[in-house]
Amino acid sequence: MTSTQYPRLALFAALALLMAATRLNHFGAVPDASWAVFLLAGFYLAGSVRWAFPALMGLAVAVDYVVITGTGASFWSHYCMSPGYWALLPAHFALWMAGAGLHRFGAGKPLRQLAGLAPAVLLGVVACHFFAQGGFYWLSDAVANPTVAGWAKNYADWLPAYLGTTALYVGLAAALHAAVLAIAPLNAARRATR
Repeated sequence: MTSTQYPRLALFAALALLMAATRLNHFGAVPDASWAVFLLAGFYLAGSVRWAFPALMGLAVAVDYVVITGTGASFWSHYCMSPGYWALLPAHFALWMAGAGLHRFGAGKPLRQLAGLAPAVLLGVVACHFFAQGGFYWLSDAVANPTVAGWAKNYADWLPAYLGTTALYVGLAAALHAAVLAIAPLNAARRATR
């Protein structure tokens, strides 16, 4: 393993820990960071999609399994475990691609990345919600008589909450990213004067 892989693995571990910690209590006081994690992973780990995306998806399913079976329910008979659950694959991949697209768009230009941040979050969440909510609405038994109007209302009702939560986590990550960029030259200058 090369020394350049350690920061990437550390970042992956931090994102995985954030997702696991917040996904365990999906509707708890601390909102689920899963959507933001996939977007941030796409940004920071864009070149590692072959291993990082499946690992994060596996972690998401494992956490769902722990949460559902922890309530005493059967994982496979739980109302969330419908054919619509498979729609989480393209849903989370849409977020990954939004992050990867932002990474390519900015390519080492922090101000350009900042300018593309809001559109990337908006497009990623809109697409993710389309797949996740649409998969559940159309493919599960939870909706007795699905209609296009019912789907549109459900989509619109839930979108602001998911967009707000994702934007909050991504905004915090962007602030941390900016702080690291600001501190890095100071640390380099301090080392150079030693």
